[in-house]
This record gives sequence, structure tokens and C-alpha cells, in this order.
Amino acid sequence: MGQWLAPSQRSDVPPFMVMDVMAAAARIEAAGGHVIHMEVGQPAAGAPKTAIAAAHAALEAGRIDYTSALGIPSLRARIARHYRDVYRCDVSPDRIVVTTGSSGGFILAFLSMFEPGDRVAVTVPGYPPYRHILTALGCEPVLIETTNETRHALTGEALLAAHRKAPLKGVLVGSPANPTGTMMSREALAGLIAAAEDAGIRFISDEIYHGLDYAFPAVTAAALSQHALVINSFSKYFCMTGWRVGWMVVPDILVRPIERLQQNLSISVPSLSQIAAEAAFDGAAEMEAIKHGYQENRRILIEGLPKAGISTFLPADGAFYLYADVSNFTSDSFEFAKQMLEQARVAATPGLDFDPVHGRSFIRFSYARSAEEMREAVDRIAHWLK
Repeated sequence: MGQWLAPSQRSDVPPFMVMDVMAAAARIEAAGGHVIHMEVGQPAAGAPKTAIAAAHAALEAGRIDYTSALGIPSLRARIARHYRDVYRCDVSPDRIVVTTGSSGGFILAFLSMFEPGDRVAVTVPGYPPYRHILTALGCEPVLIETTNETRHALTGEALLAAHRKAPLKGVLVGSPANPTGTMMSREALAGLIAAAEDAGIRFISDEIYHGLDYAFPAVTAAALSQHALVINSFSKYFCMTGWRVGWMVVPDILVRPIERLQQNLSISVPSLSQIAAEAAFDGAAEMEAIKHGYQENRRILIEGLPKAGISTFLPADGAFYLYADVSNFTSDSFEFAKQMLEQARVAATPGLDFDPVHGRSFIRFSYARSAEEMREAVDRIAHWLK
């Protein structure tokens, strides 16, 4: 009955568990409970005031129209200037593509770089939609485990070992990484890119947590290779998650193919979001103050959670996550997260979302909210685990 309406095989991807945790937390709140949200990678702060003011002005001016499929020219130029100002890296505005968040960037990147059946390496633990989007597009995600010995960063040796087993067409890495917050040094990133390119493996760099770096300054792959494809977003550092606007720095040869794809898939990125995003660059002082708040939250958790019995974390160099080993309490991080939500009213994401291999032993805590909430979360967890 109704088999002619059966969903496609490519739609059979796992859920993004963090969204399920959010829904469960919302049900508790709807019933009057108070939940501390540490599950979702969403800043508690809103967009910079400069972005809000620009959006207001645009709305008052009247029409909000389609834009070029590649993005508003002035925004693309402003992003190129950002690379000069922050990284001392010259990137032509012609190589900038504005996208519907980083998610839209991943889809465009994968469609323009890979064919169905291509094998693309991603690290575990890692952001689950990497592999889910690849799967939906008919590609094969190849999971490469990272280790303490390399600070949970992918190395050229590990990449080439996977390539020798069966050829890879591409590799995607993030620094700072989700869920770990770990970062790659300039030398490590340069070595990985060189190893990939020497082997003919296409390189994608997820840099959406750039700006949120505490251990040392983040390095862009755009400064190390003209052939790497970089994906970034206004969601994290600029606190503009719901505006759904990001960007890519793409190799020259891919600009026109990506433009054609964007023309057909979405016509253009919402113009109001693009206008606000361009103005967001003028809110740097506001964003830096928020970043300092994350640093304090990071300190509260790193000092406070060990007193509750959670004392082993992966290196938290950047972003706003703490990836914690809870194996002394559970062998099922999903059940652990469920009980912590129901009993302690603290929402966090089970490691299974990020790592199907070892994720049963880990929980990801997001510390993107207030210091007061972080202190309360530590107290609730400590009381719950007694």
C-alpha cells in the first residue's frame, strides 16, 4: 500500500541527534521545566548590532530582491578584505561564493567536486552532517579515526594509508573541530594539504569556528593552497545562526560550476541576510567581547567538571565545545545524555552523534551560553552524579 510513495534510499540518513535532544528539551520546557542548553552549537548572543541596524535599514528601504547567484558583490569584496586583514592572505573576490550557511556550502562543494560513488575521507569524531550529506549525494564517506598522539588531528600519513587501501577522491577537515574544539597548527595543516594534493586528493577545509581560537591563532587553508576549497559561516563567531549565510573560497576552476549549481538549486542566498552579514564585520568589538565570555565558560567547565567526576577531555583549543570522556559512568552515551536531561535538566549531545566507533564513551558539552548557566550546569551535574 503506497509503495509508489516510498522514500528514496538516499534519504535514509541517520538523524542529527542534537536536533532530537533539542526537541526533548523543548518538551520539558513546555511542561514548565528549566533546562540548561549545552546540546546545540548556537551562541546565546544575537547578531551584532551593526548587522541588525543594516537589516532594519534595508527593510525600511523597500524591496528585498534576488541577488547574483555568487552573492552581493560588496559582500564578496568585504570577505576578501577579511582574509587580508586577519590572515594576511590575498584572495580575489572572484573566488568568494556566498552560501546558505555552511550547510549550503557543503552541498555545493560536494556536488562540484565529486561524482556518485567517490570516496571522501572525514575524521571521527566529527560533524555528522559531513558524512550524512555525502551519503545523500551518493558519495561514500570514509571514516578515519584520530588519536591522542596527534591531538585528534588528521595527519598526512593517516590520510595516505587510507588512500592506499582504496583510492580517495577528497578529504574534509575542520579546525577548530566539532565536536572536539581541537585545532591544527600551521605546520600540521600545511603538511596535510601537501600530502593530499601530492596524491591527487581534493581538499576541503571547514573553518566555521575561525575567530573562536584560544590556544593559538587559527590558520586558513586559503593561505596554504590555491587548490583547497574553504567553507566558513557567519553562524558561530558572528552569532548569526538563523540568518543562514556563509561563504566559500573556491579554486578558480570551480567558480562557474558552483555558480551554475547555485542558480538552479536556490537562485541566490537571501539578500537581507547578505546585507546584514556585510555589516557584521563592523561589529568586531562586540564579537570579541562574546569570545572572551566563551573563554571564561571554558575555564568554568575545565575546572568544575572534574570535581563532578568528569575529568578527561579532548584538547579544547577553540570553538565552544568540550568533548568529555564519560566511560567511567556509562557505556551508552545516548542513555547517559537522556538521563542527564530528564534528571539533572542539563541538555548535552551524545558522542554517538559524532563518532559511531567510540562515541558511546563521550558527551559533547557546548559552552556558548552564559557563565551563570555554566556554573549552574556544573552544580547540577555534580549533584546528579553523586
